Amino acid sequence: MRFMIIVKATPDTEAGIMPAQSLFDAMTAYNQELARAGVLLDANGLRPSRDGWRIRYDEGRRTVTDGPFAETKELVAGYTLIQVRSREEAMEWSRRFPNPHGELADPEIEVRQLYEPADLPA
Repeated sequence: MRFMIIVKATPDTEAGIMPAQSLFDAMTAYNQELARAGVLLDANGLRPSRDGWRIRYDEGRRTVTDGPFAETKELVAGYTLIQVRSREEAMEWSRRFPNPHGELADPEIEVRQLYEPADLPA
């Protein structure tokens, strides 16, 4: 079972402000734990939305809109992708995820399960 731990963006991440070294150290330690346990598939931060774009589909037409995007709370700042044996194991790992914006911040992470080939129609 694969799960994605999604870190929500903040005004600081959208401004391109890098976190404190202590947070980098905590994330490195966490990712090393995941790797030693054999569950880490990928982990990365995303550049601010000003460096991206969106493509909207409407009645067969595509419209490209360059970033930045206004609704910070709807944006993703980073992710960690893990592969575990159960939902409970994914929950245990996600509970140990370091606070992605510093210990005194009030951020939110979201955890979503990925579809597996067996979940899809033949």
